[in-house]
Amino acid sequence: MEITPNSGTGSGPITPDGSPVEFYKLVPVGAEPDIVAGVVPAGGSVLDLGAGVGRVTHPLVERGYEVVAVDESAEMLAEVRGAETVRSRIQDLRLGRRFDGVLLASHLVHTADEAGRRGLLEACARHVADDGAVLIQWLPPEAHDAQAPGQGRTDGGFRIELAALERVAPGVVNATMRYRHGEHEWTQSFTSRRLSDEELARALEEAGLRLAGFLTKDRGWVKAVPLSGG
Repeated sequence: MEITPNSGTGSGPITPDGSPVEFYKLVPVGAEPDIVAGVVPAGGSVLDLGAGVGRVTHPLVERGYEVVAVDESAEMLAEVRGAETVRSRIQDLRLGRRFDGVLLASHLVHTADEAGRRGLLEACARHVADDGAVLIQWLPPEAHDAQAPGQGRTDGGFRIELAALERVAPGVVNATMRYRHGEHEWTQSFTSRRLSDEELARALEEAGLRLAGFLTKDRGWVKAVPLSGG
């Protein structure tokens, strides 16, 4: 299996995972704050893992949440306002604190590195309160299987599309996203591993978490809770 290293192109800094900082500074927030608010009590604490430029952190702070934003990119964290920031790889994070909600967005769980996935989920497990919840964004298997070059959307002057897709092993693809805004263009390349519902549940259990349900109609957001919390 030939895995493409994460990479990116375009103007401005590119983070270790290939994310173009200037593009993410322009992207508006989506439904994520509402999804968090549906699970985490008002005024609660949230750990935003892979927070980037604060696209989700900022509206959560505005809603009164106490947010800690974690990212390995100093350029990303420099854009975060109103929240405590921690520069770290998610897998290495050990804050010695627990949160009402832990957020793992951006489909990070689909890494093709099995040990890396376990490290991500273990970081979630060791930072969530016994009565808290982990919110994970993923691509359900039916959505992962339906991916094809050219798919995308145009919204508010942005064009986001899947520019290239190579199936390199059963359930594993090398993908390149293309982002356009005005005269600017960026790309981000990564490898994505398909997860079935059963594989996701098993990965969560191995990290000390239990799949507690899906938070959106498209099943794109998962709720997990600590095994120790019942």
